[in-house]
Parts: sequence; structure tokens; C-alpha cells
Amino acid sequence: MPPPPPDASTDAGTETTPETTPESATVGRADRADQTERADRADVQDTLDLRLPDELIALFGASGATRTAASAQTPAPTAASSAEDLLDHVADWGPATTSAGVFQLVPVRIERDLPLISRWMNDPAVAAFWELAGPDAVTEAHLRDQFDGDGRSVPCLGVLDGTPMSYWEVYRADLDALARHYPARPHDTGLHLLIGGVADRGRGLGTSLLRAVADLVLDRRAACARVIAEPDLRNTPSVSAFLSAGFRFAAEVDLPDKRAALMVRDRALRAVL
Repeated sequence: MPPPPPDASTDAGTETTPETTPESATVGRADRADQTERADRADVQDTLDLRLPDELIALFGASGATRTAASAQTPAPTAASSAEDLLDHVADWGPATTSAGVFQLVPVRIERDLPLISRWMNDPAVAAFWELAGPDAVTEAHLRDQFDGDGRSVPCLGVLDGTPMSYWEVYRADLDALARHYPARPHDTGLHLLIGGVADRGRGLGTSLLRAVADLVLDRRAACARVIAEPDLRNTPSVSAFLSAGFRFAAEVDLPDKRAALMVRDRALRAVL
């Protein structure tokens, strides 16, 4: 996965400007082989010269052809299917009911979703933190870095009541560069988020969706005990949004491009936060 954007979790545009709010974010094989080969030659020399009936030879030939054909028809595992396993099939997580409506994560398809995501990335409030402003090729490269990886990050559209309105990255924090900067645990799952439309910012929507997606992670990923985020420490409104969504402030961490607030949503505490 590419390095997380400078402030990738609900931080897009969460600095205190008139138009932004907390939710606008954003061993020895050669010797053994020689010995085996010599042994095999000896066995062949000791074997009686037997001839199988023609019927059996024909039967074996037909069986072999059938097996070969079947193997040819069986698709090999794809990179995408192997990749999905790292996050327990995000595409199958299903919808979540929130106070704002029915919300679902839909994995990105570049040919379908690039124009929309690129437009969001060119919003100044978003670009200030994601740093992906420019032609569609800039955003496309960011997305392809995730698709071309091992599946530790899955880019998604956030769809609310049937309308795409946010961009998410669900990723394995324990396998990410972030894990070098905090005491990661197996299957820690991280979130990056930006809310696309200006009209969807500033009304508590980010907090509602953060809580819903964190719950989806914990519900759908049995091995995951924590959901992780790392907003810029200076962005007090964003940190506040995570706190309101049931995350706790765990530590300050120095990342290559920012000093971040490590936010954690614990499975053990989800009923009380």
C-alpha cells in the first residue's frame, strides 16, 4: 500500500476554516536429488518387462485427457481474490443502518469511479491533506498502487442511500508502514476517509459514518480487535470526530509527514464508547 496521505482520516478540510468542520476529512537438495535419481534407475532395471492390455492403455489415456481438460477449465486464483482475503472480503460486508440512512462500502472500480474521486481530490479542502490534486492520472496512480499490491488496502466508495458521497481506504494497519510507529497487533485494521460533497460536511455525518464503518470492521473481521486511525494531531476537530465515534486517543506518533494522533476503537470497549 502507498504511504497514507498526510492526513487521511476524516481530515480533509477539518482545519478551522469557515467552510470546514470535523467531518470534512477526510536445505541440501542437489545431493538428495542425485541419490533419488540413481535409486529410480535401479528400480527401473529391476522391473519386469510387463505390457498392459491395449484396452487399459486406451482407458488410462482417456482419463488423463479428461483430467487435463478439467485442469485447464479451473481458473487459477487471481491476485484480487487472494488480496481480498487479507480484509475478509470487504465487498461482502453488506450495508449498515445509520442515523443518516443506509450506508455501504463499495470497492472502487477505476473505470467507473475515477472521475468522481478525482473531482473530490481536487477540492481544495481535500487536496490540502490528501495531496492528490491534478489530472485524473494522479488519482488513478494512487488507486492502482492499491490494486497492484497484495490486497492490504481496499479503496471504496461510501454509498449513502444509493448515492456515492465519500471515499474510504480500509487497510491492514499491522501490515502497513504505520506499524513501525506504534505497537501494532495482528489484524489491526485502519481507516482513511474523505467526505466528497461540501453539502455533506459540517452536519455530524463523518462521526456517524466512522462509527458505522468501525462497527462493520469489528462485525465482519472476527480476528480484528482494534480499528486504527491517525489524523493530524493539529487537527483538533478531526480528533474530536473520532472521539465522538467511539475511538480513544492512544498516543502521539511521529509519522514521516506529520505528527499524528493515534486513535483506536477497541472491540472490548465498543459497548461503552
